[in-house]
Amino acid sequence: MLAQDEADIVACIPSLRRYARGLTADRDRADDLVQDTLERAWSRFSMWQKRGEIRAWMFGIMHNAFVDRLRSRRSRPEDSAGDAVPEFPERATQADRLEVRDLDRLLQRLPREQREVLLMVGVEELSYQEVAGALGVPVGTVMSRLSRARERLHAEMEGREVPGRMQRVK
Repeated sequence: MLAQDEADIVACIPSLRRYARGLTADRDRADDLVQDTLERAWSRFSMWQKRGEIRAWMFGIMHNAFVDRLRSRRSRPEDSAGDAVPEFPERATQADRLEVRDLDRLLQRLPREQREVLLMVGVEELSYQEVAGALGVPVGTVMSRLSRARERLHAEMEGREVPGRMQRVK
């Protein structure tokens, strides 16, 4: 691995931390997710074919690690006790802290697929193409998920009734 490649990976850490925090809503879990992502990236760096931006590749690794954790947690329900997002935010001492907590709560109420796309596009400023590559879905799916996430978040922020989730048919 070249020194520039190492520097490029290290430069992704702040973005990865923001994204992980948005996915998990927990600082400790976010740090663990970033650590797992970096370990996977270092160990699999030879597999990166330098076709796209390294940042999108790293987000793809994090996405897969996050999904793996969700799946393993489902098989151990006792470990997920207490993970429920509170219905109402706790009272904060400062208005901006309360707003951040409210936004975080609303983000956590979005379906995982919508939240991932919203964070990658809105916070990390990845292109639709990069998000599609990181998540392994078509660009149209990214655009659809982003639209639904924005619509749902907007409705929740206005206190409007949000339609129920669509059921996946297998």
